[in-house]
Amino acid sequence: MTMSALTRRAAFAALGAMTLAAVAASQGALARTTLPRPGPGIRVDVAPLAANAGEPTAEWVAQALPGQIAQNLAKRGVSANVFVRVDYVILGSNSGDGGPAGSTYDNIEGVATINGVEMPVRATSTYYPMAVNDAMIEQSNHDRISQLTEALAYWIAQDAAGIGSRG
Repeated sequence: MTMSALTRRAAFAALGAMTLAAVAASQGALARTTLPRPGPGIRVDVAPLAANAGEPTAEWVAQALPGQIAQNLAKRGVSANVFVRVDYVILGSNSGDGGPAGSTYDNIEGVATINGVEMPVRATSTYYPMAVNDAMIEQSNHDRISQLTEALAYWIAQDAAGIGSRG
């Protein structure tokens, strides 16, 4: 092969790699702005969370929370327009704190607007450290975020059921 053919191939390979990187990066931003809509009126804004906690935390919340809210609303037979702004996720120590059996507490906070009624929302879950989590910290944190969003979705649906019964 000639030197110009090698240079041309390298240039095409670099261009392809940059294109793939740009597409992958835009998917994360797209997930925050054009969230999947599992229910007709469920929207989640994680922009404040992305600013406070960064990625991949914000992406994990954006992926999990809408479906979990829809599932919890369906369990209660509630139809509601829900908009949730997630501001903070605070994970406790990976090695445990002074909780029961060496556990630590994780928190998620934000504001939910349910059928036009705005209210602060917060959920807590308990994390029990395990030695295996030290080697798989990203997976462990993903699981912890999933537990937090499940807890938050439960309380949002509970609030939605209460608002629906008052109206």
